Amino acid sequence: MIFEDEPVPGYPLPILPGHTSPGRFERVLRAGQFAVTSELAPPDSADPEDVYRRARIFDGHVDAINATDGSGANCHMSSLAVCALLTRMGYAPVMQISCRDKNRIAIQGDILGGAAMGVCNLLCLTGDGVQAGDHPQALPVFDLDSVSLLETARTLRDEHRFLSGRKISYAPRLLLGAAENPFAKPCEWRAQRLAKKVAAGAQFIQTQFCYDVPLLRAFMRQVEELGLLDKVFMLVGVGPLRSAKAAEWIRTHVPGVHIPDAIIKRLAGASDAALEGRKLCIDLIQEIRTVKGVHGVHVMAYRQEETVAEIIERSGVLGGRVPWYPGRDPQANTDRMAS
Repeated sequence: MIFEDEPVPGYPLPILPGHTSPGRFERVLRAGQFAVTSELAPPDSADPEDVYRRARIFDGHVDAINATDGSGANCHMSSLAVCALLTRMGYAPVMQISCRDKNRIAIQGDILGGAAMGVCNLLCLTGDGVQAGDHPQALPVFDLDSVSLLETARTLRDEHRFLSGRKISYAPRLLLGAAENPFAKPCEWRAQRLAKKVAAGAQFIQTQFCYDVPLLRAFMRQVEELGLLDKVFMLVGVGPLRSAKAAEWIRTHVPGVHIPDAIIKRLAGASDAALEGRKLCIDLIQEIRTVKGVHGVHVMAYRQEETVAEIIERSGVLGGRVPWYPGRDPQANTDRMAS
């Protein structure tokens, strides 16, 4: 599926009826396509080419690229800056905002600034504690949390005002998102937590890694029972595992990541564990696609970003659709620039 009015950089899309943003990502979701997103790890660099080089890895395979915001409480180029660079090239970024490092004044300013540069998608996160990262002596803020951040962004967008009550002359046009972890205990409360985020304004959700599809199905049944299936777009987190040892380390040291013993055993018994990890990811994507209420996958391949294209191609979930990327339609772009 190709939208006839896909933009080249500098050509904004109109907002369609029922949409809250002019972005391509929202169009894909509302058109009923199975969406694919991934994450760009911001560089430890001030060179914009480092961002572009990382983004090009995903060309033609993802509908939007998350720019992480101090993931793991580690310092990198800011999410806002990465998004500014990506929108300059025409990519569809998802700007992550963590509440750990900024108060409500700075956060509202970043939302407006991002929207002014063409950012159409916002992911609202509470954020990891500073003790988890490379600056444990930093002072945490947490003026807001993910739910109140969603409410703040929705207030800016829908009520055209700051939290102070002061009016905004031109509101940000955004698709609002949040994270959820269906696999963290107590699992029976996770759907209720999701409901709070949807009520606060979340329109799409990206989940933690899924390595247990039966547990995902149970979660989605709870989501359906709460009447949320038609109120939020669900993108399930997936990612390749390098080895059984790496999988064991992740489930031991990364909070909220559930990896069943059967997954560890499958990797341990493989002659090429990295290849088996990619096959496992493909198998999971294909199975996740059959779960009622799932609208896409969010591929997290930290330091394995080069595997995303292979995984998505072999999974077949795009069904021949080629997500827009700079240079996909050279003749159309040339004709539009000349008009």
